[in-house]
Amino acid sequence: MTRVEQVTERDIPLTEAVYYILLAVRKPNHGYGIIQEVERMTDGRVVLGAGTLYGAIQTLLKKKWIDIYSVDTESRKKKEYRITELGRAVFEAERTRLEELLRNAALMRDENEG
Repeated sequence: MTRVEQVTERDIPLTEAVYYILLAVRKPNHGYGIIQEVERMTDGRVVLGAGTLYGAIQTLLKKKWIDIYSVDTESRKKKEYRITELGRAVFEAERTRLEELLRNAALMRDENEG
């Protein structure tokens, strides 16, 4: 089974928090780094609380959408996470869904202009 075949209708839509977490771990990143990256990408509009982040991380690990990249045992066992191939496939499916929404939203604009 390919990674695309593993993505089901139940996997999308993603919550905004999960969408940005997956985007923030496109390269290895630790919890606080994810919070900072999401805040930076959204110009401060989305600020993840620690509870939201770590709850989502546990879910994403169970779904195998992310994995643990490294553990720094010198620094309170700080873990770095990264997106998996399955996580990338889910992210891509969500990106495609969002692009369709935006394409169809243009119908409203076109209707108002016409």
